[in-house]
Amino acid sequence: MALQQEIIEALGVKPTIDAQQEIRTSVDFLKAYLKAYPFIKSLVLGISGGQDSTLAGKLSQLAISELREETGNQDYQFIAVRLPYGNQTDEQDCQDALQFIQADRVLTVNIKEAVLASEKALRDTGINLSDFVRGNEKARERMKAQYSIAGMTSGVVVGTDHAAEAVTGFFTKYGDGGTDINPLFRLNKGQGKQLLKALGCPEHLYLKQPTADLEDDRPGLQDEVALGVTYEMIDQYLEGKKIADDAAKIIEGWYLKTEHKRRPPITVFDDFWKK
Repeated sequence: MALQQEIIEALGVKPTIDAQQEIRTSVDFLKAYLKAYPFIKSLVLGISGGQDSTLAGKLSQLAISELREETGNQDYQFIAVRLPYGNQTDEQDCQDALQFIQADRVLTVNIKEAVLASEKALRDTGINLSDFVRGNEKARERMKAQYSIAGMTSGVVVGTDHAAEAVTGFFTKYGDGGTDINPLFRLNKGQGKQLLKALGCPEHLYLKQPTADLEDDRPGLQDEVALGVTYEMIDQYLEGKKIADDAAKIIEGWYLKTEHKRRPPITVFDDFWKK
């Protein structure tokens, strides 16, 4: 099997979608999981003001609202978490996303002091973090906070991972990649936009340039610059289309070298890393 087809099958991407049907698939998926485990009462998700968390947040709130109505159990709640590092330059986008989502509960945890304290503790042992590694520290601190909130609210942490992110491994291992349930898995970037449009999301939230915004030395670094390939090319690749050889090589290169991110910890029974 050609690597492109192998990747498409592994990530479950469809060449075309019906946005309303995919909305229903994700909402029903979240509801079914909560129904299967009656002790779970909340969905917890960090809201960054970008496309992916806005979509996952809206789907989560829809699922929770429907569950309350269907079961009469008012304990179900969706908790949106703001996790800025100091002051966030696109804070207005975050507030616009929250307004669109209409979350049951909004919490704000500023992670800056925790990240600086961790960095100092490491520095005291002789480990000085690079700007890039500090960025991963931020992502892991954000996830740590979400799990603490989930632990205190009988909740699970919702992820924003989607196919265009998964194929490149463009997430922090045990940071934004370390979640409980991922309702966007199978969708590429453009398909996520289709869902947000169908949900009536303000355009500026899904048309803005995606950025992880983790590095202090390169604030607001666009994903496409970091990856060396556009999301349009990634989406076309995931839809089974023929793209430029150099772009396909970049995508496949990211996929192969980040395989460890998409798997549980490696054991003696794994051999994918030997290829």
